[in-house]
Amino acid sequence: MKKSILIVEDDTDIIELLKLYLESEGFIVKSCSNGKECLNVLESETIDMIIVDIMMPEMNGYELIKKIRENDSIIPIIVTSAKNLDNDKIVGLNLGADIYITKPFNPLEVVANVKALFRRCNASQLNNKIIKYDNLELNLDEYILKKDGQPVNLTTTELKILIKLMKTPNRIFTKTQLYECINGETYENSDNAMMVHISNIRSKIEDNPSEPSYIKTVKGLGYKFNYEK
Repeated sequence: MKKSILIVEDDTDIIELLKLYLESEGFIVKSCSNGKECLNVLESETIDMIIVDIMMPEMNGYELIKKIRENDSIIPIIVTSAKNLDNDKIVGLNLGADIYITKPFNPLEVVANVKALFRRCNASQLNNKIIKYDNLELNLDEYILKKDGQPVNLTTTELKILIKLMKTPNRIFTKTQLYECINGETYENSDNAMMVHISNIRSKIEDNPSEPSYIKTVKGLGYKFNYEK
């Protein structure tokens, strides 16, 4: 079945450019010009991925992403924006975007990221009770992680962080997002504490914690669970 992509963008030239490239790859492409229109589409149609601009009238991209994630939607979201400062990217990722691409962009780069994100954000896996990556197996019913078939002794905090990361492999999570998954709160000046949690998890699941293959640090942004098929 063909995947459907909704482009949320007020620049018709960009819409037509992306539509041309994405449709040539077999995707069904729809578009709207602002966040409010996007929410209406999501209520009435099945959309598999959203490509959203930040600066739009009526409801901007940041507000849209926040609304979508407030509804617990796991739909993959790619941001394309002329706002290219690190802080802009962090805000977008913190709100729930999966990938942030700055303008001007090569449309082939967008297509490549769309394909990669569809591979990585496998919706059927997100609904499974058991998540497997190579020698790791996470049981979401029993809250047990096994490595090479043997249970791994994780603290409650470590387990919550790992569940957040493993549910969406290759998505970057900021420290704020990881703290929110622990108990719904955020903390200031807590970078060192999160580093300790991540270090402890690595020591338990990585074959070589000093050169981790699963939990990667993304400099200036946060952490991700690295997995390539």
